[in-house]
Amino acid sequence: MQWVRSLLFTGLLFITTMAFGVVVLLSALLPLSIEQRYVIPRSWGLFECWLAKVVCGMNYVVEGRENLPDVPFVSLWKHSTAWETMAQMFVVPTAAWLLKREVLWIPIVGWAVSTYKPIAINRSAGHSAVNQVVKQGRERLAAGMGIVVYPEGTRFAPGQTRKYGVSGALLAIEAGAPVVPIAHNSGYFWPRRSLLKRAGTIYVVIGKPIDPTGLDAREINRRAQEWIEATIAEIVTRPGGKPA
Repeated sequence: MQWVRSLLFTGLLFITTMAFGVVVLLSALLPLSIEQRYVIPRSWGLFECWLAKVVCGMNYVVEGRENLPDVPFVSLWKHSTAWETMAQMFVVPTAAWLLKREVLWIPIVGWAVSTYKPIAINRSAGHSAVNQVVKQGRERLAAGMGIVVYPEGTRFAPGQTRKYGVSGALLAIEAGAPVVPIAHNSGYFWPRRSLLKRAGTIYVVIGKPIDPTGLDAREINRRAQEWIEATIAEIVTRPGGKPA
């Protein structure tokens, strides 16, 4: 039965995401700011997470909202599934998304994403990609937008991680922006490269901001990564923190 629910949700996710993409493209023709138009991706994220709950029994809880700074900041997210790409839309305020440039080539959806001034990088460009993140990220932060970064660069299965990329931390140092680590256990309920979505509760925990003053990128990443991995380890010990 859970497989049937998962397949139904996947089909609905595809259809509704395309529909939201069309709405975004139409809204881009109007004289509205990104902040005003951000209600659309925020609504998309809320709707898809609600749909996952209704169809697959995948509930969620967000903790630590009091840790979100009142100024634009860089959020470092654990990347395990597609779920957090939906949740990021409403967990943090209006933000530019750091992503691989190939995302923008996806018909309708990628075109819609491009209207929100993401930082789209060539992941094989090395140092020039880091420079791009710092340059464009400073511009976005100065304009009042936050920055969403998946510092591992790609999705990792639960319990796995790798050395964080430095671009998000360097951006925070150059811009003097706080770094907010965000942990969650979505990978246990929505396995990467799998159509199966398991019922349960996804906990999203927002950590206390890291002040980049006087720190180098490696130290910022160390603090963020240690907190994120330790928090996930704590989450999965909770009742329902991972599938039975």
